[in-house]
Amino acid sequence: MSLPVRARVQKEVETMKKYEVMYIIRPTLDSEAIKKMVADVNAVLTAQQATILELKEIGLKDLAYEIEHHKKGYYVWLLIEASTEAVHELDRVINITEDIIRHIIVKEGE
Repeated sequence: MSLPVRARVQKEVETMKKYEVMYIIRPTLDSEAIKKMVADVNAVLTAQQATILELKEIGLKDLAYEIEHHKKGYYVWLLIEASTEAVHELDRVINITEDIIRHIIVKEGE
């Protein structure tokens, strides 16, 4: 038995939650490669029907501690509205992207 359309739409809305995403790109990339990296991450989200509410490219900053022999990193912060599946896909893609040296995804309100 299928759910009525209104119940299905409401269920889809309930599964979309807000998340904050911060990732650090390897500082050795040039500005064009950084732009492409940000666009690629955004494409992963939009392909999963996630909505990017805010995007801030914080830029090159000192790291609190050395990561993979780097003392600086290019910081990018996102506020997104996404399903759990979209967040898992983003996490998977970032984990296999060598030019992203650290990332964190936090559900808003927790």
